[in-house]
Amino acid sequence: MHNRVLSSAATLAVIALPLALAACQSGTTAGAAGGAVTGAIVGGPIGAAVGGVAGAAVGTALSPEESTRVQSYVVTQRRPSIRVADEVVVGQPLPPRVRLYPVPERVGLANPYSYTVVNDRTVLVDPQTRTVVQVIE
Repeated sequence: MHNRVLSSAATLAVIALPLALAACQSGTTAGAAGGAVTGAIVGGPIGAAVGGVAGAAVGTALSPEESTRVQSYVVTQRRPSIRVADEVVVGQPLPPRVRLYPVPERVGLANPYSYTVVNDRTVLVDPQTRTVVQVIE
């Protein structure tokens, strides 16, 4: 009986994964909600939790116009670049020693983000969790 349940779950995951990925790629699901749905389809409740976190990080990326506005603002501020040994990765928090600066409302972002410059790269950060939202090139 136990093997049948595992076999059925594995078969469902194999069938559902391409459908879930296609939905994410087509833009029908986005952000934390889309990640949670995809994770739930593939991995049940634990997959939903992991997918929600990953989807939140991916779903908050700026549009090209917003990225340009933030980058232009950051250049005028001339903040020092902080060196860190670890690679800056979307979805991962920055070390506590990295200073965050608020992005003012006049820059025109939908969400209240902060930014910093790490290893000579502008990084958009969720100020509540210090999680990297986007690395702006």
